[in-house]
Amino acid sequence: MGVKNEEFSEESPEKFPEGEFPEEGEEFSELIKYTIPGYVLGLLAGIFLDFQGYQRSPVGQWLVRTLAGEGESIFEGIFSIRQRLRKAEGSMAEAYGWGKFFGIAFPWIIDFGSRLAGVDVYGVEGFYIPYFYALSDQIGANISGMLFLKRAEGSWRAGFSRYVHHPVMLASLFVITIVPLGLLGARIMGFSPTTQTFTALETIAANLCWVPPLIGWLNEKYR
Repeated sequence: MGVKNEEFSEESPEKFPEGEFPEEGEEFSELIKYTIPGYVLGLLAGIFLDFQGYQRSPVGQWLVRTLAGEGESIFEGIFSIRQRLRKAEGSMAEAYGWGKFFGIAFPWIIDFGSRLAGVDVYGVEGFYIPYFYALSDQIGANISGMLFLKRAEGSWRAGFSRYVHHPVMLASLFVITIVPLGLLGARIMGFSPTTQTFTALETIAANLCWVPPLIGWLNEKYR
C-alpha cells in the first residue's frame, strides 16, 4: 500500500530547504502515543468508582467511557491546536486530529437521549452506546480527512479518488465498520457492562482509534 509523499503533504520540495521537509510519519506517531493514557485513565476511573460503590452510576459510566474512548481525542485536539499555534503547514495528521477533537460531545448526546428514551443500556439494545464513545471521534476524523483531500485536490471526485487509495482513510473506514459488529456480538453472547470496570474494558476493546494512525506511521516509515 505504498503512497506517494504527496498523500501526506501538499508542499513541493522547493518550499523547504534540505533536511526541513514536514515529516507526516512523525505527526502520526504523535497521535498514536495519545491512546494509552486514555485507556489507563478510563480503567483506573472504573476501578475507583467500583470500589466506591458506583458500579451503575450513569455519571460514572459517562466519565469512564469518555476517558477510555475519547481520552486520546482530547490530547489529539491539543496536538492540532499546537500545530495551528506554531503555524505548521496543513497536513492529514492535523486534519485527522481536528476531526477527532470535534467528535467528542456527540456520544454524550446519544447516551443521554437513550437513557431518557428508556433504552436498556446494559442489554443487547444498548450496544451502540460504547460504539459512539469509542468511535464517534474516528468518524469525525474520517470526515475531516475526506474534506482535507477534497481541498487538496480541488474537487470531490478527485478527493474521493485519493481517499480510496489512502491507507489511513481505508483503515479508519474498516475500524468504523467492524467495531459495532464486535460489540453487538459480545452483547448477544451475554456480556453486560454492569460494573464501571467492565464499562472501561468494553470501551477500550472498541476503541481501535490507534489503528489508522499506526497504519499512517508504518506507511511512511517503510514505504
